[in-house]
Amino acid sequence: MIPAMPASAAARPRQAPAAVLRFGRIASMGTVAALILIAGVWASWGTAQHVLLTKGRERGTVEVTRCTEGSCSGPYAPVSAGSQPRERVFIEDSVAVAKGRTYSVVVKPGGDEVVRSGPAGVLYAWVPLGGALLLASVVVAGGLRRTRVAWGMAGAGVVLLTAAFFAV
Repeated sequence: MIPAMPASAAARPRQAPAAVLRFGRIASMGTVAALILIAGVWASWGTAQHVLLTKGRERGTVEVTRCTEGSCSGPYAPVSAGSQPRERVFIEDSVAVAKGRTYSVVVKPGGDEVVRSGPAGVLYAWVPLGGALLLASVVVAGGLRRTRVAWGMAGAGVVLLTAAFFAV
């Protein structure tokens, strides 16, 4: 050490590798968390766009009469102006659909496929985002060491999934 140089300046070169590793960890874990959240929004938006942006779309009800291998079908009764009744429309067979029940739906453009509408349909459409929030909260807590943010994300994911469970 040079006598004129302060002791703190001599320790700086040893801290540089730790700072680079810390930056690398934050950058990589931040990227992973962002990609998980983007994937959750992307997966949700495929259905949510039809449920949330209903202006100009055909809205109505479907009475589920038959369920086979991943889809259910039934007659469609229109509610919105300009919508035409159909003998059979298809809705994804999931926990949100049961044979013999009637659901409010929105018709996907260019076909005879429908998605649930109303509060239950909105919440069910955003279920993938709820799962992504839970998964990303683990990355944020462990990789970024931001526990408060992680608890907030996990709480939002749990609230979304629980609300969807009870609405469906």
